[in-house]
Amino acid sequence: MDFDFTDDQESLRDAVRRWVDKGFGFERRHQIAKSGGATRDVYTELAGLGLTGLVVPEAHGGLGQGAIDAMVVSEELGRGLVNAPYTHAALMAPRLLSAAPAALQAVWLPRIASGQALVVPALQERAARYRLNHVTATARSAGAGWVLDGSKCVVPAGDEADAFIVPARLAGAAGDAAGIGLFLVERGAARVTGYATQDGARAADVVLAGSAAALVAAEALAQIEDAVDAGIAAQCAEAVGLMDRLVAITVEYMNTRKQFGTAIANFQALRHRIADVKMQLELGRSMSYFASLKLGEPEPQRRRAVAQARVQLGQSMRFVGQQCIQLHGGIACTDEYIASHYFKRLTMLEMSLGDTLHHLGEVSARMQDTAGVFA
Repeated sequence: MDFDFTDDQESLRDAVRRWVDKGFGFERRHQIAKSGGATRDVYTELAGLGLTGLVVPEAHGGLGQGAIDAMVVSEELGRGLVNAPYTHAALMAPRLLSAAPAALQAVWLPRIASGQALVVPALQERAARYRLNHVTATARSAGAGWVLDGSKCVVPAGDEADAFIVPARLAGAAGDAAGIGLFLVERGAARVTGYATQDGARAADVVLAGSAAALVAAEALAQIEDAVDAGIAAQCAEAVGLMDRLVAITVEYMNTRKQFGTAIANFQALRHRIADVKMQLELGRSMSYFASLKLGEPEPQRRRAVAQARVQLGQSMRFVGQQCIQLHGGIACTDEYIASHYFKRLTMLEMSLGDTLHHLGEVSARMQDTAGVFA
């Protein structure tokens, strides 16, 4: 199998890296975080690079690129610690809207591609524990449209969004796989409460009370799972970029920090620890590639592969983050030092779109046919 990137993908990587180096230094990011985490201006700059239309079909003004291109962009945004809602708004939302009627796509996909509209999925409910089939929000028809009731929590950049893509139940009980519809709700139809998150970004709780909505798809659980898998693969790539840069910062610190008259990088015990860190980074990188390459597979293989990748990335993120902080010492715990912000973002990613324990359960559930000594 050829793991080399194409010339176009390398050019895309270079373009994103140049923008990060020139326009999104740590000072700017730190100031955004201290000011509450609003990143709509940053998202607009990403739109100027064409990144918000990366996976939007060309017929709707996008670039029509695939999972590997999204992986390349996400890795570079992670390396630069860019705290805009790129995964949810630019990668997951278009994938969810691909099931919408042509008229609805024609209204929203060009606006997403241009960056004019920020549309984010609002998938999570309290007590759901990352289960996508746990939907208690309800939908009912009202004339020619639909009305939703319920609430969603921890919606990325929810108080900056123009619209939400919301699952709501058309029929059945809270945990049923059937009966889940997907709807688009404009910001003005919902009650939104925003707040800052620990990684310097923003999220919101969204309350729907007789909120007008447009139907994207009925029986949409498979569509939601597909979009979430794409989001997980992108976040795996972002985590690789984060870890890659954090390891480089740590190695640079070890080469300059001196104790007993010598750089601490010369201490054998610390060299062993950084070797273990690099091993976890490369394990994470290989599984990130694996997840992105499997996004085009049939649902059973795709879901299992993405869950496997997410388990490894969860383990790698925790190990790399904790070890790099410890190798720095006390300075890495300060808000003014860049390493602490990489650690915060890695910690938030470990709990986004399902934490490591959740995905370990997903892997286990999909290995029953081969589990056991006598299988």
